[in-house]
Amino acid sequence: MKNLLESLKLYSSVVADTGDIDSIAKFKPEDSTTNPSLILNATKMPQYSSLVKEAIFLAKQSKEGDWIDDAIDHLSVRFGLELLKHVPGRVSTEVDAAFSFDTSATIQKARKLIALYENEGVPKERVLIKIAATWEGIKAAEQLEKEGIQCNLTLIFSLAQAIACANAGVYLISPFVGRILDWYVTNTGKSYSALEDPGVKSVKEIYNYFKKHGHETIVMAASFRNKEEIVELAGCDRLTISPTLLDQLSVSEGDLSPRLSPQSSIKTDIPYQEITESRFRWLMNEDAMATEKLAEGIRKFNADLHELRTFLHEINHSY
Repeated sequence: MKNLLESLKLYSSVVADTGDIDSIAKFKPEDSTTNPSLILNATKMPQYSSLVKEAIFLAKQSKEGDWIDDAIDHLSVRFGLELLKHVPGRVSTEVDAAFSFDTSATIQKARKLIALYENEGVPKERVLIKIAATWEGIKAAEQLEKEGIQCNLTLIFSLAQAIACANAGVYLISPFVGRILDWYVTNTGKSYSALEDPGVKSVKEIYNYFKKHGHETIVMAASFRNKEEIVELAGCDRLTISPTLLDQLSVSEGDLSPRLSPQSSIKTDIPYQEITESRFRWLMNEDAMATEKLAEGIRKFNADLHELRTFLHEINHSY
């Protein structure tokens, strides 16, 4: 009998949500995605100290702008290069959270990251630029997609964000399952089964809307709290899963049946929505959960970037 991970891979592409190269080699996902929090954790592991030293060296050699920001860019790409050795597909590399409300700065940073990858012989087709799904971030992604730089719009907590991304021609979105569940548990005091999980229901709504209305944007569910949420979303285009949950799935026997499919989505009754900027901002204003979790996610990624800057300064002084 197959284990749950093997069975899941029959219906959804599995992506590793980690900066840990050893975990990538173990679970053999198709793609890998990172964020500032994962990069921060990975840089503190002894086995990756050489990547940190290399990033600092390259940043100081370039002598362009603040060396510490340049070092973070090089470090993100160094990890991306290592991850690409173990996945056949793509790696997602994130733009600074501080640029979440600056379309121009996001575009410039994305171009720089792609250039760093191309300087290492990696074509842009193997990289996704990860951007927070603010209105400004979505507009940046729209321009980048026109330039052939494909994007992963992250911190998706609402259908409004998802539709705006699809209308902008974004390659892929990452709706966050577990963080939605966290908000509802905190604010209602209830517990939820996987079937009634608000995060699971949100992803299903987005997936069904996209398939119903012919959007090609890939739905990659993220931020899982338990393997039951993952099982309930079998059939979603992609699922990005932490090493802990990948391990749980790999040691659990069972055959899955898809919970989502394009054929079943066509039969759903989800009306088409036109999302203008004013409509987007209004719908976000009316959705306390989405507004709070988007802001919280940006703050957390930015805090981890500040901690990473401090860490790199300390490491630099120790050389």
